[in-house]
Amino acid sequence: MMNGLPNPVTAMSRRTAFLLSLCLLSPVALAAEPVLVIHGGAGVQRKDLSPADEKAARAALRQALIQGHTVLAAGKPALDAVTAAITVLEDDPTFNAGKGAVFTHDGRNELDAALMDGATLKAGAVAGVQRVRNPILLAEAVMQHSPHVMMVGEGAELFATRQGITVVAPSYFRTEKRWQQLQRALKEEASGQAHADLETARHFGTVGAVALDAQGHLAAGTSTGGMTNKRYGRVGDSPIIGAGTYANAACAVSGTGWGEYYIRTAAAHDICARMQYLKQSPEEAGREVINARIPTLGGDGGAIVLGADGRAATPFNTQGMYRGWIGADGVPHVAIFDDETLALPDQ
Repeated sequence: MMNGLPNPVTAMSRRTAFLLSLCLLSPVALAAEPVLVIHGGAGVQRKDLSPADEKAARAALRQALIQGHTVLAAGKPALDAVTAAITVLEDDPTFNAGKGAVFTHDGRNELDAALMDGATLKAGAVAGVQRVRNPILLAEAVMQHSPHVMMVGEGAELFATRQGITVVAPSYFRTEKRWQQLQRALKEEASGQAHADLETARHFGTVGAVALDAQGHLAAGTSTGGMTNKRYGRVGDSPIIGAGTYANAACAVSGTGWGEYYIRTAAAHDICARMQYLKQSPEEAGREVINARIPTLGGDGGAIVLGADGRAATPFNTQGMYRGWIGADGVPHVAIFDDETLALPDQ
């Protein structure tokens, strides 16, 4: 004691020891294990999938998870895992992204994608490209090698060629299944009679991934072929940061559904805001937005949500959503229909 006051050196030592003990006990010191969660689109209906189609979809989901896990296991950033997983799904004709994208009213394939780094809030997006084999890689190039966030159409494709991104003939994206979907939609439009199943097929179909890496950083990405029979250069939510794609230090989200409603509600950002400021879990935040707010307005769809603590959720309000996740053990878990249980990570 000095003049009745505590010795400042002793007080400082005690304070230092106290702070050190807090650091050792803090959750920050115990980093969450890497996690990757993916989706291949909501709106899946069991009756529309043949056994062969279902088998192919599950195999593609597993391959995407394994590819992304390989990246995470090597200690690489969440961004790299997201692009690796999405590239697999873009190359598989099962999904409405990349090869196998749906057709516009004029018989073209117009592709959109976005990528966001939660640690830096850097983002890249492209819309309306017709010759880029993997739009997610172009979105990454926009983020990493330009001062911009979004590029569209011919300008985005010119940038792709200058960045060495693979471009292909438009015919590369064509599949007979998607072409016949357009023909049915055109006949339906001409007759003036809407059909519920075709409406479902028209509005859904997107692939996405969210990842947490060994450094505790999050990332999110989404890629889509858009809406069957769309006109006038329509762009949905997938490439719009905060609508279909968003990541920050607390949360990463990729959405799939009726894009106009995701844009109007800023769905991906809303989920992350609820987690960051209201301290909601991924399940709570996803349910509030995907299963309550969007349906109230008349929309539907799904999302994948991942928190910085490794907890995840896959909310959706349709009959099914292609979805899956993989953790540090490298075992892929996949599901499609709403009656399937997918035990998610809860670190």
